[in-house]
Amino acid sequence: MAVPNFHFTHYDLKPQRAGTAIEVTLSAVNNIRLMNAANYQRFTERLDFKYVGGVTRKSPVRLVIPENGHWHLIVDMEGHHGLAESSVKLIPAPAMQSPQKQDS
Repeated sequence: MAVPNFHFTHYDLKPQRAGTAIEVTLSAVNNIRLMNAANYQRFTERLDFKYVGGVTRKSPVRLVIPENGHWHLIVDMEGHHGLAESSVKLIPAPAMQSPQKQDS
């Protein structure tokens, strides 16, 4: 398997529900890229891929999982001076609440 020619940290977030938030803390400016399993495969093969995120200048930052599925988060130094130290915290999607009854 080919890999990109820059240093990165990979977090396998496993299957997640839409609406789950990902809080990423970085020690320096880096890129964060949240992608589904198919796009992560394309990333590792050095093909075009789609992701949520981009250059992150402030920390922490939150991204939200857009749809149910298996997700991956990449922190990378492409275009920057070095790979940041990073940590990731998952914040579960809010439970679905039923509408409240209103008294008339």
